[in-house]
Amino acid sequence: MGGECHRHAEEGRDENKNLSRQEQSLECSVCSSYLRIFPEEMQRGSAIGNVARDLGIDVTELVRRNARVVAEGSRQFCELSTETGSLLVSERMDREELCVQSAPCVLQFQLLLENPLKVYSLLLDIQDINDNSPTFENGQIELELLESTDLGRRFPLESAHDPDIGANSVQHYQLSENEYFALEMYTQVDRNAYPELVLKKPLDRENQADHFLTLSGVDGGRPFRSGAASIHIHVLDANDNVPVFGQSVYKVSVQENSPRGTVLVKLNATDLDSGIYGEISYSFNHMPDKMRGVVEVDHVTGEVKVMVALDYEQASSHELDLQAKDGGGQSSHCKLIIDVIDVNDNSPVIVVKSTTSTVPEDASPGTMVALLHVYDLDTGTSGWVTCKISDDVPFKLVSEVKNYFMLVIDGVLDREKCPHYNITMTAVDAGTPPLFSSKTVAITITDVNDNPPIFRHSDYSIKFVENQPQGTLVIKVRAEDADEGQNARILYSLPEDAASHLSINAETGEIFTLRPFDYESSTHFHVQVMARDEGRPSFTSTCTVQIFIADQNDNAPVVLYPVQLDGYLAHDIVPRAAPADYLVTKVVVIDADAGYNAWLSYRIVKATQPNLFSIGLHCGEIRTLRPFAEGEEIKQTLIISVSDNGLESLSATATVNIIIEDGLPIIDELVAHDTDKLHGNSDLTLYLIMALAAMSSLFLVLIIGVVYMRLCRYRYMYRSTTNLPVFPPTYGPPGYSDVSCFNTLQKDDQYNSFLTTGSWKRDFRFGSDFVDLDMLNKRGTSLHVGGHSATRAKLLVPHKL
Repeated sequence: MGGECHRHAEEGRDENKNLSRQEQSLECSVCSSYLRIFPEEMQRGSAIGNVARDLGIDVTELVRRNARVVAEGSRQFCELSTETGSLLVSERMDREELCVQSAPCVLQFQLLLENPLKVYSLLLDIQDINDNSPTFENGQIELELLESTDLGRRFPLESAHDPDIGANSVQHYQLSENEYFALEMYTQVDRNAYPELVLKKPLDRENQADHFLTLSGVDGGRPFRSGAASIHIHVLDANDNVPVFGQSVYKVSVQENSPRGTVLVKLNATDLDSGIYGEISYSFNHMPDKMRGVVEVDHVTGEVKVMVALDYEQASSHELDLQAKDGGGQSSHCKLIIDVIDVNDNSPVIVVKSTTSTVPEDASPGTMVALLHVYDLDTGTSGWVTCKISDDVPFKLVSEVKNYFMLVIDGVLDREKCPHYNITMTAVDAGTPPLFSSKTVAITITDVNDNPPIFRHSDYSIKFVENQPQGTLVIKVRAEDADEGQNARILYSLPEDAASHLSINAETGEIFTLRPFDYESSTHFHVQVMARDEGRPSFTSTCTVQIFIADQNDNAPVVLYPVQLDGYLAHDIVPRAAPADYLVTKVVVIDADAGYNAWLSYRIVKATQPNLFSIGLHCGEIRTLRPFAEGEEIKQTLIISVSDNGLESLSATATVNIIIEDGLPIIDELVAHDTDKLHGNSDLTLYLIMALAAMSSLFLVLIIGVVYMRLCRYRYMYRSTTNLPVFPPTYGPPGYSDVSCFNTLQKDDQYNSFLTTGSWKRDFRFGSDFVDLDMLNKRGTSLHVGGHSATRAKLLVPHKL
């Protein structure tokens, strides 16, 4: 684009020649580049032009889209004012320094706008001003002429050098007034003009041996500038011939970076004179500053050698003036044109024009993260550059503008998998051998809240002893979030229904009690713990905490029967003819605890007559130890101690009044039998006996019950073969009426009792006011009795009045 735009810049200058230099600007329709023409040596901060206005860009967009101007090389020279949209001079621009005598002198910049990316090519055509005066390399020109020199003989003089170009360069020469010499211009094949001194009057050494003249070079600037050199002419005796070059123009080609001492050309000049007048010395007539020391000429042999490697990128060709001078001062001139051949000696250059060091992980594919300018100073195929990155990164290079590559996202970013990328971009040219360079761009992926908290366990189970004080630590739950920072900060919370008995530390996940737990009220409950991160939007997750309440021995046994009320004590009646091991009554005690804490033990601590009654250790059945004697007291009182099996045992006492009465029948089923004696009988005999006994017992019990209820209403005890004991309405503490299947005693609804195996065979019903079985079942009033190796029975108890 550079060469084309330079040509278009020339055309633009022709179209804008009637405008002031500060106002000349146009947009190149051929190469889509914006051209601005302005003079060199503008002061720093001077406005070159309003780029935003000329390109139709809203000034308010410049800051939002991070607009900036970048240069092709290492020096910036100008900058963009985002407030006004003007292009300002930021560094002194000397056309002669930047472009030597090349015309036009065009600098190329890019105006970059992001979001979306837009690149404008800015061409700045630097116009020459007359800021340099013509100068002669040698301020003193020495000539030696024979007095016999023919009239009209021409003597080439050193030309003046002016770094300016065009009209500001040297336009003509002036010679001080004299009667012997005149000044004429000689144009060579390359159209370069040189001043020549022409002899117009014969010289006479005897009359005047030295002539002093002044040669002035004048440029065409306004105002003009000039430079002068002194000419000292020595008049000598006869030197009839001047040196003659074999060719007026020598043209050679040499590769850049040729080693020191490489011979470019060997000059050949001849002089027909002999002796000292035929000895030729070679030298440079005018050497540009940039070529001083780069090439040298051997004064004797005329060989021109490379002393410092030539660089095609600095100049593709050089023109040098040489002269051959004989011993008599006669000289002639020639031109040496050196064409430098480009070789692939420059690696591609990668310049990061814009980069975003941090990219959010939810950035969409196609988002630009870096803008690269890739170029090669070589020409031809050696200047063709390809750029690539590794395939294992979610990025790719996209080029929409020549020599510019955008590094864009080409996949899904996940900070949790890879939080940082070091992307190495490699540029390779097409030279032989190819050269390459690389540049690494570091990109950090910033976190967004895209991961929910995750508990280490979805379910937690904890066994927690009841009666722990308020503020006791129950359990600590822990959730982890793969995000970072604020997005990974987790807060824990409990549902509202758990807020009455539990609290949670929102930051640590520690769960504490708000009140003591009661096993008898609730044996188990679960809560949902929620973990919420503080991202936007936030994510949540839950886990379940199962809390199993462990029982403590915190409830003493409660005597249900016999009823222990002030002013009222039930009496149990036993026939005087009862044999040993006859079931007299049963002490019914419950314990609201569970397990071993509710496993009860009974013992007689005091009796009216010792060794008359015994009580089952765990069943509470009071039996006779021997038959009653005639003289024994009718009323017997037993003090029964009932204790549970807790670590710190709790106990209760019950008073049992037993009345021994004559005339009552003996019920065989209330007499213990030795089951060992039956093992010898056959199964059939056992079944027949059991069936007969059962039918007889049912019939006998029915008759006795009717008679008994009529005679001893509300006073006598009746025991049947059913398994449904019924207690009087005063049975149990006030306000308690139901024992449910949860083994938990609760006010108004629950009892818990433990009996031994086989106790169902000797369940009994007390004669008193009782609640009908069907009615109790309908009202849901029940007592479940269980314990160690105990079967379940249902007791109908009177409902609370």
